[in-house]
Amino acid sequence: MGKVPERLLRTARGEAADVSNLDNPLDFIAENHMREREVCAVIDRIVASASMERAEIDQVLTFLEAELPQHLADEEIDLFPMMLKRCEPEDEIDKVIDKLQSDHDHAIADAPAIVAIIRGLDKPNSRPSQSGCERMTDFSHHARRHLILENAVILPIARARLTDADLNTMRRHMLERRSLTPTLGE
Repeated sequence: MGKVPERLLRTARGEAADVSNLDNPLDFIAENHMREREVCAVIDRIVASASMERAEIDQVLTFLEAELPQHLADEEIDLFPMMLKRCEPEDEIDKVIDKLQSDHDHAIADAPAIVAIIRGLDKPNSRPSQSGCERMTDFSHHARRHLILENAVILPIARARLTDADLNTMRRHMLERRSLTPTLGE
């Protein structure tokens, strides 16, 4: 499989990816997808009443409240419009992007409810209500389906179609969204 970069390993362990060292914005988006899968796994464990560290719960909350909105902006503001501009008609990317934007709308609408459910678990053995469990299960299931589409369709086509200039623009915008300053020459 090859050598796994340390940044990728940190992300797989639930740590935030370090965008300041971003080489390729598509790799960073893929790392965010890995992180979102990990968040879904923690949500599943909450539903199953599995024991977990407070740090894991805090990572889920941070992801849903801060990182997910930035990630969705990366895709909605830069990635999707660039793909619509660069893709060929036979790619039929507009249909896929319409579906993904609808998914994004649901994620933005549903994330605050998931955060509220998790924040409501303030005692060590707290468990969400049945409806809370159903909502959390639906959220993680929907997120996983969404990630499959993005990883299997969007990212490979983006890697083939986007130009170096597109990637540099996307990288700069991603840094700006996170209030980071791009280094000279970017």
